[in-house]
Amino acid sequence: MTIFTPRLSTRRPRHKCALPAFALALLLAPLSGLPAAAQETSPSAPIPGHERLDIAAPLRGAPLKASVWYPTAGRTYRAPIGDNAIFIGAPAYMGAPYPAGKHPLVLLSHGSGGNIDSLSWLANGLAAQGFIVAGVNHPGSTSGDSSPRRSVRHWERAQDVRALLDALLTDPELGPHIDTARIAVIGFSLGGVTAMTLAGARPDRDAFAAYCAVPADGKKDCLFFSKGGVRFDELPKESFEQDLRDPRIGRVVAVDPAMAKVYTPASLQGITVPLQVISLGNPVWEAVDVGPTGGNFAALIPHFLHETIAPADHYSFLALCKPAAPELLKSEGEDPICADPAGSDRAEVHQQVIARVGRFLNGTAPGN
Repeated sequence: MTIFTPRLSTRRPRHKCALPAFALALLLAPLSGLPAAAQETSPSAPIPGHERLDIAAPLRGAPLKASVWYPTAGRTYRAPIGDNAIFIGAPAYMGAPYPAGKHPLVLLSHGSGGNIDSLSWLANGLAAQGFIVAGVNHPGSTSGDSSPRRSVRHWERAQDVRALLDALLTDPELGPHIDTARIAVIGFSLGGVTAMTLAGARPDRDAFAAYCAVPADGKKDCLFFSKGGVRFDELPKESFEQDLRDPRIGRVVAVDPAMAKVYTPASLQGITVPLQVISLGNPVWEAVDVGPTGGNFAALIPHFLHETIAPADHYSFLALCKPAAPELLKSEGEDPICADPAGSDRAEVHQQVIARVGRFLNGTAPGN
């Protein structure tokens, strides 16, 4: 979906990623050794440990690149994770000791064109609450490697997360510290489809084709796929609609989940785990509308919690922007992904997301 990150620039081939042309891929390349003032974190917030892993993925042609955040009492060298020319990173101690005891695990799935390190603000916030947090870059749907034809193959993303979970649980160093009774997944935008799929939701390929056949500004997913000439009738129906429920996952969070209107009612009714949806703004884009005018999740999902954060919009979930970022984006003809709605504070939105997700995962949110 083009809604998650911008298309840079009009003078270069466009991809679907945060500043997705080659030049923007360079702008989003991680930076290190930046001063603490350039990092998205409170000075008093605990700084997590961070590790990078290569994850074997039988269905991919190469290992998946993973990031893991975790509470730690040790210190190594400090680096900002997810920092680049546009976004402010969040600090972590690289390769710090793993925590003592067992901790709940949160699996993250980034949006189309995003990358796992761009969610460092969320990972840091959850690690401060005692969670181990991990995610991978989804090939064909990540920064610098974002294709409409590959991104629409949403089932491959769910299989990436399952491969990550397999690897974490069997890792001889990290695995013993995971509380297997408390495993959750959080996904944003197209990553929300990943999370929904792992809960047992199944999108209907033909319903999605019919939905995209009627153009509308709010159908940001369809607009992106159309630019790649995606033919829905050529997508493998069995793969698109397969059941990828993972029984090891006990709670699911979807933030502005894509394909909201096209999940089969039976699959939504069959979700057995608690599921939280966070909508950013009111109203939201049609592509991510889970309310009565969209997917009508509340009427179908048995253990469902819907929360709205407003004022905000879809881009509010992206990391904090650097001061020069708006002008840089404008000069490249990019979407204004750093411009928040009137009255909105992106840092405050982030804190609300962290707090609401934390309450839900701990079973203390209203309706849990």
